[in-house]
Amino acid sequence: MSKSYSPPDYAEYRFSFKQGMAACLEGAAVVVMIGYFFYQSWLACIFLIPVFVFFVREKKREEAKKRRQELSLQFKDLVLALSANVKAGYSIENALRESYRDMELLYSENSPVCMEVKQMIRGLDNNVVLERLLYDLGVRSHVPDIMQFADVFLIAKRSGGNLTEILEKTAAVIEQKIETDKEIQLMISAKKTEQKIMNLVPFMIIFYIGTTSKGFFDVLYHNVIGAAVMTGCLLFYGAAYLFSKRIVSIEV
Repeated sequence: MSKSYSPPDYAEYRFSFKQGMAACLEGAAVVVMIGYFFYQSWLACIFLIPVFVFFVREKKREEAKKRRQELSLQFKDLVLALSANVKAGYSIENALRESYRDMELLYSENSPVCMEVKQMIRGLDNNVVLERLLYDLGVRSHVPDIMQFADVFLIAKRSGGNLTEILEKTAAVIEQKIETDKEIQLMISAKKTEQKIMNLVPFMIIFYIGTTSKGFFDVLYHNVIGAAVMTGCLLFYGAAYLFSKRIVSIEV
């Protein structure tokens, strides 16, 4: 692991150059589309910059959520590997070192779980107790299961609890939540597709009417009253978009 590695806060996300460019291009396309269909003005795009900023931030939130879900799934496998190594007679600290090899085989060395395990091993080498390292991961991960595991692990270490049983139960709970989440996402996948289609419907209607009935919307463009009406419609559309997105966003 590079010495410059900085443990991330999983509530935040930093785009790579390619991801940043893609997000900016998509955001610009959304702004241009709104500017054209709602105002038919390039000047309006300047005033729609907040929409661009909001779009890019939403992209970051989505990527951060995906990374947390990935970490949660990989952490479950880490807990199972820890349990197996503790059963084999390793201390919990050495079990963690052994588990890194298992994680490296399952995932790449640059995967979130491998980077976190390497960070914890480095901490152990610097005489930092494992409880503190796990608690730090729980706080940074913003994943309730990891945070709860860190709390239970701390109590078990202090009270001399059965670590093997705790590890097995933790892995079972995380796996059950992951499976439940998969079932929910499968059930609402059709609704998510419908939501995406409905988000485009207003633009399709304006395009269709504007194409088939030339001049029909002229009264709404390039005048104060028309701009006010279209701004009201845009705000209503934005509220509907956020509401629909919240409906299909279900977390276990």
